Amino acid sequence: MSKDRIDLTNQFLIAMPGMVDETFAGSVVYLCEHNEKGALGLVINKPISLTLGNLFEKVELELPDEDLAARPVFYGGPVQTERGFVLHEPLDEKGNHYNATLAVPGGLEMTTSRDVLEALSHGAGPKRVLITLGYSGWAAGQLEEELGRNGWITVNATPEIIFETPIEERYEKALALLGIDPRMLSPEAGHG
Repeated sequence: MSKDRIDLTNQFLIAMPGMVDETFAGSVVYLCEHNEKGALGLVINKPISLTLGNLFEKVELELPDEDLAARPVFYGGPVQTERGFVLHEPLDEKGNHYNATLAVPGGLEMTTSRDVLEALSHGAGPKRVLITLGYSGWAAGQLEEELGRNGWITVNATPEIIFETPIEERYEKALALLGIDPRMLSPEAGHG
């Protein structure tokens, strides 16, 4: 028997106030994949103390673009925190530019192979990027369960919030896509 399944691919997951899991409190997660096996996303509003310049040094690549080198690396989530994930706009319709790229239907691309970093170090590659260490993952049914407990609200993602909005405004701007002022949210679930 197939149950109606929600597909939240290419959406933002916005942590509700009162999110019990400290890892995700105040987070906005871009969902790269959501299917019957589970979900995978990247937190887009939690910078860590590492800059892209530092990251490129660690992988023995140069990053001559000073603006890019000064940008922070983000905490993408608690899974595989030693691995880099590059969220970027699609380069063209085919999307077969890098060895390991997940094309998000209707959305961005996420690349995990070193070749995207090499392209960036040579001044090529995608123009708009957000690089995380680690990702957020949910097992089959786990995300749906968290949604049912009012842990998250969802909205269609917009690249402008990921690439152009100041980091400290991303949570509010994501909520604003729903017409919600964060000060109006209560950590209490609405069970009257």
